[in-house]
Amino acid sequence: MANTSTRPRTAAKLRPLAVVGLVLVAINLRPAVTSLGPVLEEVRASLGMSAAVAGLLTSVPAVCFALVGSLAPLLARRWGTGGVIALGTAALALGLAVRPFAGGTGSFIALTALALAGIALANVLLPVVVKQRFPTRVGAMTGLYSVALNLGASTAAAVTVPLTAGAFGGDWRLGLGVWAVVAAAALPTWILLARDRTTQPTPAASSPDVAAESSPDVAAAAGPDRAAVASLDRAAEKSGPGGQGAGAARVGLRLRRQPIAWALAVYFGLQSTAAYVIMGWLPQIFRDAGLSARTAGLLFAVTALLGVPLSFALSALAGRLPRQSGVAVLIGLFGLGGYLGLWVDPAAAPWLWVVLLGVGNCSFPLVLTMIALRGRDAATVARLSAFAQSSGYLLSVPGPIVVGVLYEHTGSWRIPLALLAVLMVPQMVAGVLAGRDRQIG
Repeated sequence: MANTSTRPRTAAKLRPLAVVGLVLVAINLRPAVTSLGPVLEEVRASLGMSAAVAGLLTSVPAVCFALVGSLAPLLARRWGTGGVIALGTAALALGLAVRPFAGGTGSFIALTALALAGIALANVLLPVVVKQRFPTRVGAMTGLYSVALNLGASTAAAVTVPLTAGAFGGDWRLGLGVWAVVAAAALPTWILLARDRTTQPTPAASSPDVAAESSPDVAAAAGPDRAAVASLDRAAEKSGPGGQGAGAARVGLRLRRQPIAWALAVYFGLQSTAAYVIMGWLPQIFRDAGLSARTAGLLFAVTALLGVPLSFALSALAGRLPRQSGVAVLIGLFGLGGYLGLWVDPAAAPWLWVVLLGVGNCSFPLVLTMIALRGRDAATVARLSAFAQSSGYLLSVPGPIVVGVLYEHTGSWRIPLALLAVLMVPQMVAGVLAGRDRQIG
């Protein structure tokens, strides 16, 4: 009994460390991609990379997130969420450190995949960490790490070119490699969190999703250690519909039969398509329109920087709303406006276009919040996060490749931008369906 009573106190003491860990790892979830776009032209020239292969490179994040992300819950059962995030952070730092010195296109893509595999593990498990350690503040904590994510993305986009041209004497390899240091800085915190073997206290049953966690079994399932993650199956078994003992294996099957789970997956996939095309190609769009590499990098940084205040505010607001459908439509309309502006003339009002696209990019924190809200407990959120992200990223794989091929064959950005605008329509429809006031679990 004494041991059980110490668990809430231990969890409370570790909460500040968990906040630091969330912020540090979130900062590193995008620089592997956003640092590459502004110097993609130099990388292509150095490695002899065609536009079609560059399109494949911009699809690597989606492939890694789809394949590796689906393994995250299985790995977490063995090593705990903290341990798997620590492993992912180490892979990210190693990949970023070695990638710039790859001897050819193949090894460059392979090392990019290693770094992105590490990101994939954290992508899936961070919503679980939020649900485990902050079950009554899901919207606010999701907003916090979304802010950190956008800060990391915008900083990498804005300073890679100046660092390359200034401090590193024009060497793009050092300009990309420096982000390995930032990734390594996040590792010690998650090594400490990985050693935590306590479980979280049972929250007061003040809301439907909190009430669902009020039993000892489900409260234990919300804990961060390997035993707690392994207990997700037992918690799901005891909290099945009507108390009929639905097993953990059937939880996975039920997700495939849930329209909301598929709506989340489609919404996640389509926003990922747009995000990775923008991250990979937006600086090139502006450079082709006659703007300098430095200006193109700064413009792209604005799309991510806008997400700093917007992500926090949007996640906090969306967490309080019973429905997020209207927010999904509004965000989509901003994205459509940005694509239209680029289609007409990227250089006409570039700062306006990137502001519109920056608001459109807030679909990412929105879908993370919806994933956390649509799951009734940590066990369901873990499975729903893995399902929506893995399926969604798999859906997004062809997009950047198709954009690269269209650009190479037409020599223009108009057809690729028209494609992105068309895809925004089903994205909004999926957002309406995913934003309905429903819960799974």
